[in-house]
Amino acid sequence: MTTVSTAPSVFGEVARLRQLQAAGRHADVLAAGRALLADVPENRDLLLLVATSERVTGDIAAAMTTLDRLEALHPRFSRMLQERGLCSVAQKDAPRAIDALLRAVNINPALPMSWQMLVGVYRLSGDPANAAIAAEHVAALASLRPAVVAATSLFADGDLAPAEEIVRGVLRQYGDDIEAMRLLAKIGMAREVFDDAELLFEAVLARVPGHRAARHEYAQCLIQRHKYAAAQAEIATLLAADPGNTAYRALAATAAVGVGDNEGAIELYRALLADVSDSPDVHLWLGHALKTVSRVPEAIAAYRGAAAARPDFGDAFWSLANLKTYRFPDAEVDAMAAAEAAPATQTDDRIHLAFALGKAHEDRGEFARSWGYYARGNALKAAESRYRPEIIEANTRQQIAVCTPAFFARRTGWGDPRPDPIFIVGLPRSGSTLIEQILASHSAVEGTQELADIQRIVLDLQGRDPDLDNPRYPAVLAEMTAQDFAAAGARYLTDTRAYRTDRPFFIDKMPNNFRHIGLIHLMLPNAKIIDARREPMACCFSNLKQLFAHGQEFAYGIDHIARYYLTYLDLMRHWDAALPGRVLRVQHEDVVADTEASVRRILDYLGLPFEPGCLAFHETKRSVRTPSSEQVRQPIFRDSLDQWRNFATELAPLRAALGDAVDHYRD
Repeated sequence: MTTVSTAPSVFGEVARLRQLQAAGRHADVLAAGRALLADVPENRDLLLLVATSERVTGDIAAAMTTLDRLEALHPRFSRMLQERGLCSVAQKDAPRAIDALLRAVNINPALPMSWQMLVGVYRLSGDPANAAIAAEHVAALASLRPAVVAATSLFADGDLAPAEEIVRGVLRQYGDDIEAMRLLAKIGMAREVFDDAELLFEAVLARVPGHRAARHEYAQCLIQRHKYAAAQAEIATLLAADPGNTAYRALAATAAVGVGDNEGAIELYRALLADVSDSPDVHLWLGHALKTVSRVPEAIAAYRGAAAARPDFGDAFWSLANLKTYRFPDAEVDAMAAAEAAPATQTDDRIHLAFALGKAHEDRGEFARSWGYYARGNALKAAESRYRPEIIEANTRQQIAVCTPAFFARRTGWGDPRPDPIFIVGLPRSGSTLIEQILASHSAVEGTQELADIQRIVLDLQGRDPDLDNPRYPAVLAEMTAQDFAAAGARYLTDTRAYRTDRPFFIDKMPNNFRHIGLIHLMLPNAKIIDARREPMACCFSNLKQLFAHGQEFAYGIDHIARYYLTYLDLMRHWDAALPGRVLRVQHEDVVADTEASVRRILDYLGLPFEPGCLAFHETKRSVRTPSSEQVRQPIFRDSLDQWRNFATELAPLRAALGDAVDHYRD
């Protein structure tokens, strides 16, 4: 996304300067643009306007200096790289021009000027083959409507709103423009409106079945919707046409992981590495698949391979830290610290490195240094988040207002009666993976993963373009019929069938489903629900030092995690009052203190006989995809219960924010 100021005066001035530049009034652009940059020095579009006019007026040195400023702020801004290439052309520096222009079109293929300049520079450099390739791209863009090209270029640089406005205008005027439909689908994916995107891709492929790029994007969309089996069918079609395509092969491995075929994914990743051994991402993905099936030494080797391929690859180091059992040697700690401090390190890498360094120093007992890195990682992560705790708190009040005891009493017996699911809910890092591993060691229970199906049903109930301050859900529950809830329950059971074998019960361990217990009860009245609860200081601290792959944005700050924990307590107290006996609360500390008694209590609630294998849960061979994967493959130990006390001084604000919940969280 851009960082253009939202002030109307700045927007208006940028638009005015673009008109002046188009009219050739570069001196006016430079005077006004430089003056405005004094007030908004990080404005992306102003910097580009100034650099362009500096180049056109012959001041290449000034243009390069301006572009250096712009690149430091927006290193992947394609039009900045195009402008750098044009400056290099003006300096008759062909190698640098080619490098910049290629970087530009690799980010944003919809740059006709970059491709045209590459044609000329390649020809002058005596490279007709690459000149011909560039000319093909020029011709391909020329075959599209100019508005679609412009919208595609905006989309590539993260300018979603203007791109969507342009492409919708094209579709209103011309109807079924295939590339406009495809672009609108991609915009939908970027906005995480995956259901709309799926329909648009289907419409494109119905008209042009041989459109490989659209089919590839459609498969990616299906994976985002957790429709892995459907994605595999699309990927098979792509591979049949181009079996060596590395992007298709990588996506096939992702889909294999999605359906639980981790061994198949490992084979696919290893085959890929035979062709792209220098790819840090493939090394990383291989490590994740190996970790999931507890092949830890091989996972460590893969993560180290990722770091070797790109020394500032923060995710590689965080993945090592996230094994929880890994201890960094001095050389790796020094390498991480150097990369984290380097000005050229990208923000995402810096975040991963900060959390990894926090873990490394905590393991060494260097708690002050550890907290410094945890705090830095959290601050960086929170700065890029749009999380608003008041939305969650308002939703909690709405759930309490709608889902009263009388509301449920009037709907007794609604929903799909099948008892198959066992929902484990609560906060992340609350011991839910341990409970899942214990239950998955029972012969009647299937362990799956954190399933997103309830979240998808909630999104459907919220509707398109939801008003976060006045949402349809949960109020819409009052409008639904018995048939609606039965259909939702049946849909859930159908969609989750792919994760199961022949065991009669299965686990859905999505922690955030505690927010939707009312919906779950109405959809699946005979499902079991377990609330995994952990003492608040330990739970909140464990969240503060955890970098999640996605979501859980409440975890990146003391105030946010404290408010979320308190909201969780409020809502769970409500479910206890509105649906007495419906939810079994399992306290993590009790499981650690007396595992057998806790296991027998859980199995009694589920109506299952005791099996000794549930106490030998660490010996169970299964895929585990959460941060606790290696911890639950070991016997229970108490060490993690009080780790937060090493940071008692730093966590004093957390204790204050939690208030009496510190003492009354069991109530």
